[in-house]
Amino acid sequence: MAEQAVAAEKKKRSSDDYSYVGMVFHRLTRHKLAMAGAVMLILMMLFVFVGPLVWRADPNEQIPGLEGMFNPPSQAHPLGTDDYGRDVLARMFFGGRISLFIGFISAVSATLIGAFIGLLAGYYGGWADNLLMRFTDAMLSIPTFPLLIALASVMGKGMWQIIMVIVVFGWMSDARLVRGLALSLKEQEYVEAARAIGASANRIMWRHLFPNTLAVLIVSTTIGIGSSIIYEASISFLGFGIQAPLASWGNMLQNAQQFIWNAPRLIVYPGLAIFITVLGFNFFGDGLRDAIDPKLKL
Repeated sequence: MAEQAVAAEKKKRSSDDYSYVGMVFHRLTRHKLAMAGAVMLILMMLFVFVGPLVWRADPNEQIPGLEGMFNPPSQAHPLGTDDYGRDVLARMFFGGRISLFIGFISAVSATLIGAFIGLLAGYYGGWADNLLMRFTDAMLSIPTFPLLIALASVMGKGMWQIIMVIVVFGWMSDARLVRGLALSLKEQEYVEAARAIGASANRIMWRHLFPNTLAVLIVSTTIGIGSSIIYEASISFLGFGIQAPLASWGNMLQNAQQFIWNAPRLIVYPGLAIFITVLGFNFFGDGLRDAIDPKLKL
């Protein structure tokens, strides 16, 4: 009988989980901005990851001589060539991979660090909460962008350096968010029951509290990817990010700024790609946030 009761409880929980996921998915599909953002992101993913399979070209191969520079769009080069005679379309493909990789890794890493600090502060409270939150407040008071540039110049110029710099200044909002949720969740009956049967603090935080913050953290990560792409593009545009010959959308903008009058397309292409990608992540993140909140009517 005990085994049947446990099996029934597991079945009920899985059914509830499925119902909740189904509800979120249904609400998400009814959110027009979320669907518009999803379409934008799907198109950009196809462009970045499937495009190189269709258009096979070396992003660093140069056409020798002056006749290879600033060629207009043609059958041989659908988006033309840049100031070094390199195929712009191929550089857009591989530059997009770099920008998306930096945005994804930075956002996920910052979210996990923020969740860890927020859980510690919210669960333990007292001096731990005061210490961690005052440190978070101090980090929030620092002007982020100038210090990002300073750290990027000190730590070196490269992909992993950029990721580290973005993560250092990207976890604070997630920490405050998770801390507020943990303060509320730790007073729930299931947490009290786990504590009564002798569950350790680590088990309670990571097996009971953390899963209940995942929905909010997924939304935060989705929006954070767009912000990280903007940071990478800004740092690379100023010359402190991804260095040639490696391409990213940010350093493509930086390399093309001096040719804005005689070859404006070199700025339009990466700028438009950044705009569509970030807008897609923001639309989808806002829609996901609305879909997760059952109090909002869609």
